[in-house]
Amino acid sequence: MENLDKIDLQILKQLQDNSNINIKELAAKLFLTATPVYERIKRLEREGYIMKYVALLDKEKMNRGMIVFCNVRLKEHARNVGANFVKDIVALPEIIECYNIAGDYDFMLKILVANMNSYQDFVMNKLSTIENIGNTESIFVMGEIKHSTALTF
Repeated sequence: MENLDKIDLQILKQLQDNSNINIKELAAKLFLTATPVYERIKRLEREGYIMKYVALLDKEKMNRGMIVFCNVRLKEHARNVGANFVKDIVALPEIIECYNIAGDYDFMLKILVANMNSYQDFVMNKLSTIENIGNTESIFVMGEIKHSTALTF
């Protein structure tokens, strides 16, 4: 972050709030002209500060409103076993995030499904078919208090 100045940080903040903003509008908010803002954005993209642009969808409207965190403990920890687990997890569209964690479990999965029946089907017909899972613990979200995709600085 040492390569970023105040204007770069303002650009990043604005793009996190609305990545669909056009260059002219963004430049006006920053009291700059469009060309330097455009050049800064391109540099931020090249340097990897901006990884990609996305549209955030409404989970409820997409019939994926139930959030479940599932902790997974593997039976064994050989390198190929972990790699196979990761390959299988990445292929499941219900899993939107996967973290390798320290503690009692090896992985934490964030899963979006329609409802409890959908989650049961997911566990019985997809998750349980993955080899080397020793133990799981499901945590069901009752209410989302804070959810943000923005990094603050």
